Amino acid sequence: MIVHFAGLGSMGLGMALSLLRAGHAVYGTDPQADRIATFRQAGGHQLNRDSPSADAVISVVLNAVQTRMVLLGEDGLVEGLKPGGVILSCATVAPAFAVEMAAEATARGLHYIDAPISGGAIKAAEGRLSIMASGAPEAFDLAAPLLDALAETVHRLGDAAGAGSAMKAVNQLLAGTHIAAMGEALAFAAAQGLDLRRVVEVIAASAGTSWMFENRAPHVVDGDYTPRSTIDIWLKDLGIVSQIAMAAGLPMPVVATALEQFRASSEAGLGQEDDAAITKYIASKGGVTLPKGT
Repeated sequence: MIVHFAGLGSMGLGMALSLLRAGHAVYGTDPQADRIATFRQAGGHQLNRDSPSADAVISVVLNAVQTRMVLLGEDGLVEGLKPGGVILSCATVAPAFAVEMAAEATARGLHYIDAPISGGAIKAAEGRLSIMASGAPEAFDLAAPLLDALAETVHRLGDAAGAGSAMKAVNQLLAGTHIAAMGEALAFAAAQGLDLRRVVEVIAASAGTSWMFENRAPHVVDGDYTPRSTIDIWLKDLGIVSQIAMAAGLPMPVVATALEQFRASSEAGLGQEDDAAITKYIASKGGVTLPKGT
């Protein structure tokens, strides 16, 4: 298939390369020229006005504003999509936005899959993502070769957009609060004089563990806050969760506390560091020393 692909960041690049390995022709675009250069060196094509029309468009950008811009803005990707083509929209957005975008696609004679992703950059590069997807059966039929290349598991959550984004919000609620809890746990452990490397080993084999703890805690142990996923992403994602909960009349005190910790970390200048840096913020409030990077 011919694919026009927007967003070649840590997740998007791995996804685009997975599509290339599966034999698809992928034309990528990204605001950062170095990302496009990396993609081209790996065998991809840069998307431009001379690129052939696409069978599918995949958008792996940050948020709803960017999604709308890359799909429907000036020179938006839908302009290069063949009639009846399919859009896979992978950003974390509110369910209502996904419904709105699906309606825009339908009005243009296109198919739309609300397809947020989970798994991290490594699984993206391996074609082993978890995709929480909803959309019409015809859209899934069209996108099947692409989903096969991208995902280890495709969770089909219904025939209409919105359910995929709702499920991603559930995932992000847990993921974000788990990272905040990890930050508190490691700062607490350091305050007790425990060796954080041993803490990670013990907790990973105990009931208190989580995937986020096991994935992020080693960043703190190594003093490595190179961003894989940033503090500021959680302002958006937990913000979406909070907005949905507020509309439903559901109190979310754990989410509210985690969101405030991420916001305070960002205001302290850590917004573009790895989200494990929430530990640095929490530790700093108690004068606790954490491992330094090499």
